[in-house]
Amino acid sequence: MTGTPTATAARVAVLSSAEDAITAARAYAASIADGAITRDRAGTVPYPELAALDASGLLGITVPAAHGGPELSPVVLAEVIRTIAAVDPAIAQIPQAHFLFVDVLAVHGRPEQQRRLFADVLAGARLGNGVAERGGKHAQDLKTRLRSASWNAGPGSDGGPPGSALLLDGRKYYCTGAISARWIGVTALDDDDRLVLAFVDRGAPGVTIDEDWDVMGQRATVSGTATFDHVQVDPGLVVPYADAFEVPQQFGARSQLVHTAIQVGIAGGALRDARAFVTTKARPFFEATRSGWADAAASDPHTIHRFGRLATQVAAAEALLASAAATLSEVTRFPRNAEEAARGSIAVAEAKAFASDTAVEVASDLFALAGASAADERYDLSRHWRNARTHASHDPVDWKYHHVGNYLLNDALPPNHGQL
Repeated sequence: MTGTPTATAARVAVLSSAEDAITAARAYAASIADGAITRDRAGTVPYPELAALDASGLLGITVPAAHGGPELSPVVLAEVIRTIAAVDPAIAQIPQAHFLFVDVLAVHGRPEQQRRLFADVLAGARLGNGVAERGGKHAQDLKTRLRSASWNAGPGSDGGPPGSALLLDGRKYYCTGAISARWIGVTALDDDDRLVLAFVDRGAPGVTIDEDWDVMGQRATVSGTATFDHVQVDPGLVVPYADAFEVPQQFGARSQLVHTAIQVGIAGGALRDARAFVTTKARPFFEATRSGWADAAASDPHTIHRFGRLATQVAAAEALLASAAATLSEVTRFPRNAEEAARGSIAVAEAKAFASDTAVEVASDLFALAGASAADERYDLSRHWRNARTHASHDPVDWKYHHVGNYLLNDALPPNHGQL
């Protein structure tokens, strides 16, 4: 298999600064805004929008400078994802694992792996997700295996000597972005039962991606099943992933920062749509009109109060997101010690838990603000709550608050895994 760049390589934008990236994110978000409701209702792979994302240059913003990337900070990444998520959080979620895998390669990739895959990423290649599984005790109870296998030259071959290969077998679910990716990052256990991360060509023989994603929210992620049946894996594209969690790391925190930005984006998008509906379509409650308190929905004192409270919560979520991103910028991809790694993880945990609660509340209270007419399906305003609730369900906020409280009360360092 080869690492040939995607077909859009010649058209990929070059983003070299924070200003470039944020401008590109705003332009991209504006370009996909009109189709958000259609994509939510269809629940199919948004191929044209993802092709535009691949060509936008945004996929390469965290690639290390040593490999030709701009190596922009977590602050920029968070704002890019928040900007897109405020328009369509499903599309904003699709590159989440992509940015995680860029981080893993930056820290634990061998030089040849870095050269090969970073060149592809800068040329517009997206890295898809093959991490979680169904059927075990939990989503990380892995059954997928990467095994060494011998082979012999068969009839009609060139008569070459026997050799060996790595063969991947397993079944993954929640494979966000895999169906349209150039490479899929797949976690597996090797012959020694060690966790590895193998980068698999999306078009390799034996790779099957299904569109069996039938959920209430985040529909356009199409995060269904990926099956790997005796897929030959290039040994040069395997990262010893277990090593990442035997030292202080920020992979979990940086990954969760993207998820935080998605929830903050959902909250902001719901508030934006609530304002638009209240000011252009909603009517005041009859008691407010009869009592002379309001002749428009936006003048209803209870509406004003509730909107002000929700707007304050969204502003707080945005501030926590920015603060957590700034902390990760200070800690860097290479935390000095466990205490520094904990500082980054706790900052993101606080932001993520609050953002998830805020997004669900704002998306629900949208209807308290806008009234019964907002429930009309033609407006598809329920998508905000469905997206927030679906996305948050993968990562219980109670565990975030638990680790925050245990850290602050008992000086207990949070666990060193990939989801915190």
